[in-house]
Amino acid sequence: MKHSETNDSAWERKLTRNTKQLAFWTGLWVLTMALANFGSIFIWPDDKLWSFLAILLNTLVGAAMILANRRQLQSLDEMQQRIQRDAMGVTLGVGLVLGLSYSNLDVANLIPGDAEISVLVIIMGLTYGLTTFFVGRKYR
Repeated sequence: MKHSETNDSAWERKLTRNTKQLAFWTGLWVLTMALANFGSIFIWPDDKLWSFLAILLNTLVGAAMILANRRQLQSLDEMQQRIQRDAMGVTLGVGLVLGLSYSNLDVANLIPGDAEISVLVIIMGLTYGLTTFFVGRKYR
């Protein structure tokens, strides 16, 4: 029994560490996204080099966030992995189908204004959150 408890606590420590790393990289990605979006307005007006560097930094931090997400997912137990996989699969499908439909509405001038990526991000976030909640309830 003691060996199992040791393995369980080691798994929990690894999961906690991976979750904290994911939170760190996600937070840093959000900050670099804000820098890339607002830096050219408030910090370096009309300097394309700084804008490019901020976008490059955001992309590199985003890549690190993706790797941290992968590590965190790999450290989950089988049921948690299945819930995440289901939620990600539904989110990918909804994002692709609705995103392209939204773009087509814009191309055909059937919506006022331009299609904005922020709308798609909100839809995907809501889809992921709701799917995680409902799939998680299914397995309880």
